[in-house]
Amino acid sequence: MRVMTALPADRQPQTAKGHWPRPPACLVAADLHLPPVNARITVAGLVILRQRPGTAKGVIFITLEDETGVVNVIIWRHIYEKFRRAVIAGRLLRVTGRLQRAHAVTHVLAEDVEDISPMLDSLVNPES
Repeated sequence: MRVMTALPADRQPQTAKGHWPRPPACLVAADLHLPPVNARITVAGLVILRQRPGTAKGVIFITLEDETGVVNVIIWRHIYEKFRRAVIAGRLLRVTGRLQRAHAVTHVLAEDVEDISPMLDSLVNPES
């Protein structure tokens, strides 16, 4: 099992107040082209879109945004049922899953979803 890890400290994105609070072992959106198809990766970002189309048979589509771009996440029904609270209420999510590429679109098939919204406090108050 291969998990891509975060960028080294010297390559972390900078903000006016210092490092963005990147969760451990997360790949940024701009680097999603690096791992091979079906690699197990972890991504994190702000939830900017949740979709649950009636025609999708219980599949949920989430778009996450980090400091480098967006990540498309697909959550199958059984994963949604397991991580329901995080999927519905999370504002900042960490998602681990398999990387897929089809028709020039890259997405992550979620296997684990974690609500890391409390990390948002460190954006406002970096000393804590």
